[in-house]
Amino acid sequence: MPDILHRILDRKLEEIAERSRKRTMDDMAAQIADLGETRGFVAAIDARLYENKPAVIAEVKKASPSKGLIRADFDPAAIARSYEAGGATCLSVLTDADFFQGHEDYVGQARAACNLPILRKDFIIDEYQVYEARVIGADCILLIVSAFGSKYGDGEVVYDESRLTELSLLAAELDLDVLVEVHNEEELEIALGMPAPLIGVNNRNLRTFETSLGTSLKLKDRVGPDTAIVAESGIHTTEDVRTLREKGIHTFLVGEAFMRAADPGAELQKLFGTHVPTHPPKH
Repeated sequence: MPDILHRILDRKLEEIAERSRKRTMDDMAAQIADLGETRGFVAAIDARLYENKPAVIAEVKKASPSKGLIRADFDPAAIARSYEAGGATCLSVLTDADFFQGHEDYVGQARAACNLPILRKDFIIDEYQVYEARVIGADCILLIVSAFGSKYGDGEVVYDESRLTELSLLAAELDLDVLVEVHNEEELEIALGMPAPLIGVNNRNLRTFETSLGTSLKLKDRVGPDTAIVAESGIHTTEDVRTLREKGIHTFLVGEAFMRAADPGAELQKLFGTHVPTHPPKH
């Protein structure tokens, strides 16, 4: 794993320990018992794909370790409304504070402003974070396969597949969908063996932070035609979208291209040619 990922995961362990002293999983379980149903994240994507339209997971993202501050004028609620008006299928909301300037409150703010299902975008490695995701209003969690890999002296990476499965099953128990993120063939094989995965292919190399759509294209060839994958990162132009769709990839997670635009939803509509869906009024 690259140094930045090590640093992030080490910080996550500290964060979990700090938070669990203030609020236990039992406390959160009691809160969850009083919550309503989640919005179906995977169901929303499936519905859009059934219409033969691109399914866009639009990201609410203030900053990143590689790009620094991306959007100074950052209002999660306004961004969520803009995305919904622009035809987004779902949202992805960054909640990591130390490396992405995110916050758990951003999920609730976005949820209150729109009807779209929300992915909690964070480095989830523990049951505590899964419970927390449900409490803060997420409908889906991200599990990054590389976060569960340990590298040994001979260079071999061994993945804790049982841990990934445990967290995935817990998410299902809490009515949360799961997006499993991979970067290469080995991680893809692990993701395909997990329970009912939605598989995201991150086109960003975690070691160099360079992006290549070739990653999604190569891994798409490794799965059957009935397995949908989500292309993540490096999608900036209509040509990028056309290239991926011609190869059978119709679900996308896009952040930076939208976050740098004055009107993120209008940029989404421009990039994907989406129409404004009809939703019931928000109460």
